[in-house]
Amino acid sequence: QVQLVESGGGLVQAGGSLRLSCAASGQSFSTLGMGWFRQAPGKEREFVARIHWNRVTDYEDSVKGRFTIARDNARNTVYLQMNSLKPEDTGVYYCGGGRFASRVAEDYDYWGQGTQVTVSS
Repeated sequence: QVQLVESGGGLVQAGGSLRLSCAASGQSFSTLGMGWFRQAPGKEREFVARIHWNRVTDYEDSVKGRFTIARDNARNTVYLQMNSLKPEDTGVYYCGGGRFASRVAEDYDYWGQGTQVTVSS
């Protein structure tokens, strides 16, 4: 079993930055594929970014060049650095962990409780 705990969300003005963290405990973190997803009110959970065990990364088109996903295996933590934030980035951000990093939420075995990100215009 793996437990995931997100932190770092908050309220920020458009153009600002936030760094989200997702701390993992339990199973060996270094072998997990990790992903960040977000869910806006009334919408489905959508893919944001993913990082494979070998640190290969992938991003949803709307966040490319603004968001960076990274992992620190020594700290069992995955990060999402978010710059140049826009109001449309608002939502609850979740990290997921599984056997491989996927763009599909159903492929993940473990989820955190989420952290709220609100970007004001």
